[in-house]
Amino acid sequence: MKKLDFSQPLVVLAPLAGYTDLPFRSVVKQFGADLTISEMISSNALVYNSKKTFKMLEKSDNEDPYFIQISGNKPELIRDAVEILNDIDGIDGIDLNCGCPAPKVFNHGSGSNLLGDLKKLESILSTIKQYSKKEYTSAKVRIGVNEKIPVDIAKAVEACGVDFMSVHGRTRAGAYKAPVDYDAIKIMKESVNIPVIANGDIKDYKKAQEVLEYTKADGVMIGRGAIGKPWVFYQIKHHLEDDAISNELKKEIILKHYDAMLKFHGEYGAIMFRKLLHSYSKGYTGATEFREIINRISDVHIMRDMCESFF
Repeated sequence: MKKLDFSQPLVVLAPLAGYTDLPFRSVVKQFGADLTISEMISSNALVYNSKKTFKMLEKSDNEDPYFIQISGNKPELIRDAVEILNDIDGIDGIDLNCGCPAPKVFNHGSGSNLLGDLKKLESILSTIKQYSKKEYTSAKVRIGVNEKIPVDIAKAVEACGVDFMSVHGRTRAGAYKAPVDYDAIKIMKESVNIPVIANGDIKDYKKAQEVLEYTKADGVMIGRGAIGKPWVFYQIKHHLEDDAISNELKKEIILKHYDAMLKFHGEYGAIMFRKLLHSYSKGYTGATEFREIINRISDVHIMRDMCESFF
């Protein structure tokens, strides 16, 4: 039996560098995400045996199904990376990043750069499909580099035999600021016979429903909308508006996230958690003072006490 059931819209956590590590993924999984995907993994770093990169592959016990997202610009390096992943248990799929707009990724020829050379994209994606022994192959794309070419991209991805694709409805040039083009996602969905997941500015249940109804996509993918708000998955699953999430549930999620950070990253996890607390505290009375205090705290017990009393 397949692990992903597209008969109902899926709610997927997007890979987000610096945020969607194992602790964050374990939390959103508890609160309703159907699929979690690793932070973007450089195929170069994997092939050259980076210890830090191998730690990023680890998954939480509750992550099932679980995908690894890789980036790369050469089929032979991608092949070697896939063969390494083949030997690691617990990975259900490999996703190719064809959407990252970051200059260091783009200038390397990876991420959204592939959208400017669809033959190269097909070559790399077909290599994953050919060598992967995992159940699923997928791709995360945007709708172009500078110009919008959604249908060309959708058909190129589908031609490689992938199981589904997720689409961020902006070009590379649009980064994260341009309006999301849901028309482009709708057209892509209509032009292929594989599932399409919609991504871009989906931050709550209402928006998720609007996007699903308009694009007829097979699910939604949430990235930045989950930072400081991982209960968005719970909301979408339970059809709840923003104000329906109790402060008690929010506090439970925040403390679970903190404990998971310490378990995975050790005591340094408390310092790493500061930026997350900046997001979690948005909208709370006294948030500015709270942020100033936690920026100076590194003791794990004091940090937890602060979270207990503030939230």
